[in-house]
Amino acid sequence: MIRSTPMINTARLTLCAMRPEDFDRFAEIWRDPEVVRHVGGTPRTRGEAWDSFLRNAGHWQMTGFGQWAVVLQSNRKLIGQAGFFFGNRSLGSDFDSFPEAGWVLAPEGQGQGYGFEAAQAAHDWFDRVIPGPLVALIDAGNTVSQKLAAKLGYSLLREAEYRDTPVHLFRRNGPPARV
Repeated sequence: MIRSTPMINTARLTLCAMRPEDFDRFAEIWRDPEVVRHVGGTPRTRGEAWDSFLRNAGHWQMTGFGQWAVVLQSNRKLIGQAGFFFGNRSLGSDFDSFPEAGWVLAPEGQGQGYGFEAAQAAHDWFDRVIPGPLVALIDAGNTVSQKLAAKLGYSLLREAEYRDTPVHLFRRNGPPARV
C-alpha cells in the first residue's frame, strides 16, 4: 500500500502532497465564504484549517490514499485540493463503507475546467491503484459539483440530510465507459 503521496501531472495542473509551506494558502482558501458555501457553509478558522491540513497528510499514512494539493503549473500556486478520504459521517453502510471523493477549488480556479481535470486525474489514479466503489456527498444546491460527479461516472444513491443540510449521496462503481 502507498504511504507517500504520488505526484500526478496533467496538462495544466500538478496534484502533489501538501507541504508545510502550503498551509497559509490552504487556510486562506478554506476561510473564503465562496469556497465553503457548499461545503459546510462556515469559513474555517486557522485552527480548523490546520486540523484538516494535518488530517489530509495523515490519511495517506493510514489508508494509502488521500487528498492532493491542486497546483497550477503556470505559477506553482495552490488553488485547491482533490482526492479521497474516509469521512465516517454516519450516513449508513451503503455510504460510509467506501472511500469518499472530494474536490475544492479557490474562486480563481473555478469555471476553467480545473476541477474536472484534477478530479479526473485523481480518479484515474484510484482506478489503477485501488479499484473499487467510491462515494461522494454533494450539497443539494451545488449543481456544478453534481454535474462534475456525473462526468466522473457517479450516479445518485439517495438524498439525505447532513448537519441539517440537504445533500445528495452519489456512488461510482468503477470508471465510466470512455467513448
